[in-house]
Amino acid sequence: MQTILGVGGVIGNGLVTVLQTYTDKIRIVSRTPLPVTGKEEIVQADLTDRQQTLDAIKGSDVVYLTAGLLYNSSVWQKQWPEIMANVIDGCKAHGVKLVFFDNVYAYGKVSGWMTEETPYNPCSKKGEVRAQIAGTLQDEIKQGNIDAMIVRAADFYGPGAANTFVHPMIFEKLIAGKKASWLGRDDVPHSFTYTPDAVKAAGLLGNTPDAYNQVWHVPTDRNVPTGKQFITMVANACNVQPNYTVLKKWMVRMAGLFNPAARESVEMMYQQEFEYLFDSSKFEKQFFSPSSYEDGITKTVESIRT
Repeated sequence: MQTILGVGGVIGNGLVTVLQTYTDKIRIVSRTPLPVTGKEEIVQADLTDRQQTLDAIKGSDVVYLTAGLLYNSSVWQKQWPEIMANVIDGCKAHGVKLVFFDNVYAYGKVSGWMTEETPYNPCSKKGEVRAQIAGTLQDEIKQGNIDAMIVRAADFYGPGAANTFVHPMIFEKLIAGKKASWLGRDDVPHSFTYTPDAVKAAGLLGNTPDAYNQVWHVPTDRNVPTGKQFITMVANACNVQPNYTVLKKWMVRMAGLFNPAARESVEMMYQQEFEYLFDSSKFEKQFFSPSSYEDGITKTVESIRT
């Protein structure tokens, strides 16, 4: 049995399909779970509740933590430590391996390439939370209490990756023949992970015994585009002109006076104002290479259109 804690998002839902390569017993867990393929076992549980989490994990061989919370620092500060503690307790109690799908917020602003060895130096409230829960898990690994891994991705793009800034602000706009928007500076390189590559990698790692007790970066094209170049590639795939507006930090801050999502994005704007370079060479040397931006963008446009 392989269990996905937190479905509904592009990674959790994608894993339901990918894991069928490795097992015919898949369980999905969420507060409001909905079937993905119709073949999986469905369990309703609140991961902030310890007993519900332990019950949801029981009987599993591998657990994938892909839960997403409301994009709010206060919610993250309260609920993420609770969730991580409950999941760790559940995995320890039932002898289950854990794959934690994480982002790069814990690294903070990095000069150069982000690798698995990059130290945690968060410069945001959300980054502090991510560093805290990742550190908690790594402490348990070092003490030999659990077999686990942390799997990280850069910002997402890809089919079904609607909860990203590039999906509504770039892909949907250009497909509709409207002007796109880019956050921060459009002249600095910014890595994006193609979600089908991320899902395939997570499933593969979870089913590779000697991959545990490490940090992994999922495969991400090293030919990193600037914002302008990314938008141009999307526009070319849409057969439209690359018309777009650049939203500066002060503009996002002003929007935050009326829009909670924009307000929560302000502290993360450093990712758009400086180079954001994600290295996945460790994974690529052992497993497979990432999709190119050109191929991934073309398939994403096709997916949205259909």
